[in-house]
Amino acid sequence: MTDYLQHLLSGQSGGEAEGENAFLRWRERGEGIIELTPAGDAADDMLVVSAGIHGNETAPAEILNQILGGLLAGERPLASRLLVIFGNPAALRAGTRFTAYDLNRLFSSGWKTIAPCYESRRASQLELVLQQFFASGTAGARCWHLDLHTAIRGSLYQKFGVLPVNSEPWQENFIDWLNCAGAEALVFHRSPGGTFSHFSCNSLSAQSCTLELGKALPFGKNQLSDFEQTRDALMALICGDCPLPARPVKPAVRFRVAQQITRLSDEFCLHMSDSTLNFTQFPAGTLLAEDGEQQYLVDNAGGERVLFPNPRVAAGLRAGLMLVEEN
Repeated sequence: MTDYLQHLLSGQSGGEAEGENAFLRWRERGEGIIELTPAGDAADDMLVVSAGIHGNETAPAEILNQILGGLLAGERPLASRLLVIFGNPAALRAGTRFTAYDLNRLFSSGWKTIAPCYESRRASQLELVLQQFFASGTAGARCWHLDLHTAIRGSLYQKFGVLPVNSEPWQENFIDWLNCAGAEALVFHRSPGGTFSHFSCNSLSAQSCTLELGKALPFGKNQLSDFEQTRDALMALICGDCPLPARPVKPAVRFRVAQQITRLSDEFCLHMSDSTLNFTQFPAGTLLAEDGEQQYLVDNAGGERVLFPNPRVAAGLRAGLMLVEEN
């Protein structure tokens, strides 16, 4: 099976559930979940690469499928244990962000707080698979999780990473890899969230990042050449038979989250147009959003930049983040 994504999109059940070649053994741990183990001696490192947590974010799924296809065909070696996840198969097949509820708000047991649905069951399943995968590793082994996404809107930085709040300092080699992978900006959270990367970092002590690659487009409409640097960095990490892309002269710009805009009710109004790009800057005092008597204003004297503005989220969910650059 060398085109796993096509198999997944077809909705066909059955078929091969495991296999091997000269470089690796693989087995399917569930729909859209493939565990790969090197055939011979390899590093103790454990790597999780996920895509398609949102079903309308197709470029990362296509990139990951290209890499997985080469591995399953025996064209490239495998440097360490690898877990490949296509996060939301039902939404990928439907071409929608989700089927019932935003999957990337349900991790860290958030799935327990809503009525049972496809996404709540999927979040529970993915949490368990990650727990089992990392628990089976060697103590002290490197544990990384790269969750690949695309943004709903265009962005002043086409490729950027969003890192969850972390009680421990970030490892330098992880940040270096993100720079080599072409991240133009890095955003550091300061509070917990329901994302997949937050779960793997804070519950399983992995080095984790939500890596955004361009704008969400339908299958077949992506310009994958725009992400060659990221794909090459992933290949170097996964296969170990090629060097990382060169570290950029100018590293990624670093931002921290200054405040979150939350939709509280049907009265919510976001004072930004649908054409507002991610990282657009607003001066101090700007009224960003209103929700009844609640007002969201730019508090920082130097202004703030917006990330992920979305007035159409459900009540109680994030409708945007406001960022300040770290010096």
